[in-house]
Amino acid sequence: MKITFAGAAGTVTGSKFVIQLWDNKRVLLDYGMYQGLGKETHSLNAEEVIDPSTIDAILLSHAHIDHSGLIPKLVKDGFEGPIFCSEATYALCEIMLRDSAFIQEADVKYSNKRHGRSEENQYEPLYKYKDVEIALDLFKVVKNNEKVSIIDGIDATFIPNGHILGSTAIYLEIDEISEKHTLLYTADIGRYNTSFIRDPETAPQADYILCESTYGDRLHDRTVDAEQELLNAVLYTLKEKRGKLIIPAFSLGRTQEIVFTLNKLDLHGLLPDIKIFVDSPLATDATNITRQFSHLLTREVQRFSKSRNDPFGFQKLSYIKDKGESQKLNASKSPAVIISAAGMADAGRVKHHIYHGIEDPKNTILFVGYAEPNSLGGKLQNGDKKVTIFGDEKQVKAEIKVINSLSAHADYEEMILYLKSQNAGKVKKLFLVHGERDVQEKFKLKLEENGHHSVIIPKKGDIFST
Repeated sequence: MKITFAGAAGTVTGSKFVIQLWDNKRVLLDYGMYQGLGKETHSLNAEEVIDPSTIDAILLSHAHIDHSGLIPKLVKDGFEGPIFCSEATYALCEIMLRDSAFIQEADVKYSNKRHGRSEENQYEPLYKYKDVEIALDLFKVVKNNEKVSIIDGIDATFIPNGHILGSTAIYLEIDEISEKHTLLYTADIGRYNTSFIRDPETAPQADYILCESTYGDRLHDRTVDAEQELLNAVLYTLKEKRGKLIIPAFSLGRTQEIVFTLNKLDLHGLLPDIKIFVDSPLATDATNITRQFSHLLTREVQRFSKSRNDPFGFQKLSYIKDKGESQKLNASKSPAVIISAAGMADAGRVKHHIYHGIEDPKNTILFVGYAEPNSLGGKLQNGDKKVTIFGDEKQVKAEIKVINSLSAHADYEEMILYLKSQNAGKVKKLFLVHGERDVQEKFKLKLEENGHHSVIIPKKGDIFST
C-alpha cells in the first residue's frame, strides 16, 4: 500500500490523499480546493496533481469546499468512477458545488470583460455548472457505520465525526492478499459537548492514521461561553455603539449554529429589538437542507423544536438572497447583525460588507471560525491596521473580535480525546495533515506525550509505502 499526500500537507485547505494497492488500484480520499492562500490559490487549484484515469473511486468525508471543491474538475478531466459519501453530504454537495461553479463562471466572465481579453486569450473557470451535474450523477450514498465495498481489496466504513452536518471519518480495511492493513482518515474532527452537532463517534483500531491538525496548538474556550460572548457582542455593538455587527461565517455549519444560538437567546428574552440578516443565497439553501436533516443534530436542537417549531427561523431574522437587498444593507446606517459568507472573508458578500464598514469604529467584525493567515480574515485577526479590499487600501477602524469556542474543529485536547479509541502502541504510523507546519510540530509533541511515537508530518507530494 502507498499513501500519496497530494494536498493539505502543511496547509489547512486542499485535502486530497491517494491510497494505492499493490495492483495499482487507487482510491482518493477527498479532492478539495485550496482556499485563502492569496495569489497562490488559483494556481494551486489549477495544477494537475492527479491523473484522473488512474483513480478508481473517491471517498468524500464532507461537503466543505476544501474537501469536495475540485471533484467536478477531476470529472471534467476524465474521472468516471463512483464517489461515496453520506446522504447529508450528497445533499449539501448539490448546492455547494453548483454554487462554486456559478461563482467561478461569473468571476471569469467579469475578469475577461474587465481586461478586454480576446476570445482566444480568455481565462476559463476550473469547471462549469455542467461539470458539476455530471459529477453529481457519480455520487453514491452510503449509510453511516455500515461497511461498503469500494473496489476489490478495499472496504470502507463512514463514521460520523461531529464536524458539520453529514461529516464522517473514513475507516478503510485493505486486503492486499499478502498482507492486510487498516487505515483511519479522521478528516475534520468536530468538537465535544456542543449544543448543535452530535459528538464524534469512535473508530475501530487502525494501523495507519491520517489525522487533521488545524488547532493542534491551542485550546478553545468552553462552548457554553460562546452564547454569552455572542450576546455581549450584539448588545455592545448594536445598543451601545449603534453600529453593525458583521459576522463572516461559512455558509454551511457556522451560519446555522450562530442562527440557532441567537434563536435561543431570543426565546429566553435576552435579545433586544434588533434586526438580524443572513445575507447569503448559499447559506439560505444550506439552512433548508439542515432543516431537512435536523434529526442528525443534537437532542438540544430536538428539544428546542418543541418550543419553537423552527430552530433556524424567528421574527427578528431575515434571509437575503436578492443582490439588491444585500446592497441596501451596505447603504443602511441602521444597527444590525449581518451574518454573511465567506468565513475567511476573502470572497462573497461579506467582503462587500467589510469594505463598506471597516472604517467605522461603531462597527464590529466578529470571526467565529478558522481563517488562513494570508486571507483577509486572517490578516484582520492578526491585528493588521491596514488591509487591501477590492484594490483599495482600508484603515481598520472597526473593532475585530473572535469567538474561538464556535469553531467546528476540535482543539488539541479534543483531538487527543478522539484518538483515545486507538491503542497507540498498535498504530504503526500517524500522519498529521490539514494543518500549518508550525502548528503540526507542536501537536506532534502533544501526541508523543500521549504515547504516539510514530508521528510523521508529510510534505506535499510525499509518498509513504508500507
